Parts: sequence; C-alpha cells; structure tokens
Amino acid sequence: MSKKRSDSQGKLVAALATTGAVYVARKVITVVWTRVTGKQPPTDASDPSVSVLQALAWAAVAGVTIEAARVFATRATVRRPQPDAGTTEPS
Repeated sequence: MSKKRSDSQGKLVAALATTGAVYVARKVITVVWTRVTGKQPPTDASDPSVSVLQALAWAAVAGVTIEAARVFATRATVRRPQPDAGTTEPS
C-alpha cells in the first residue's frame, strides 16, 4: 500500500512541476517575444491585424518551448531505479 501511495505522490509532484514549468516558460517567451518584436504575442489568429506569418511563428515558438519545458520537468521529477551496488550495468 505504501508503494501505491508513493507512486501517486510522485505523479502529483510531476504534475505540479510540469504545470509550474509550463507557466514559467510561457511567461518567459511572452516577455522575449514582446522585446524582440515590440508587439504582444498574437492571441487570436483570426484577428485581421495578425499576419499569418506572425501567427505561425508564435505557434512554433510557443509549442516547441512549452513542450520542451514539459519534457524537462517530467524527466526531472521521475524517479529512476538505481542499480544495485553489486551489479554492473551492461555496456
């Protein structure tokens, strides 16, 4: 039963870490986008004042950055089994 509880706690920690990482990543890329372009990131792709190129660029930057933050946060919080001291790892 304690194994099940620690697994659910680990999943909760991973979910919280991922949520925090995505939030921070989005804030950072919003600030960087604003400084580089001088405009706020597009929030409505159907807005006529937003060019297709600008909307696609934001989608690419945001998608890659947010997904990378999610992957790194998840991997940082996952517990990996430690090898036994008496065994050697295959090469």
